[in-house]
Amino acid sequence: MSADVLMPQLGETVAEGKILTWFKSEGDEIQEGDNLFEIETDKVTMEVQSIAAGKLTDIRVQAGEVAKVGAVVAVIGG
Repeated sequence: MSADVLMPQLGETVAEGKILTWFKSEGDEIQEGDNLFEIETDKVTMEVQSIAAGKLTDIRVQAGEVAKVGAVVAVIGG
């Protein structure tokens, strides 16, 4: 079982976010609640926590890249 990590919605008018840094790397074991990455929008900078436990199997949006709200930025395998 795997879980998609999505770019969160941070406000009604925010359409995308930029990943500033990843706190975890592919292959790392993740616990629910671990800080995964930090994002920046035109309004806010915040850390995003994991909603699932498992292994970070795929980072799809690298640090410095922008993703639309709801886009899959990473995958956590069970």
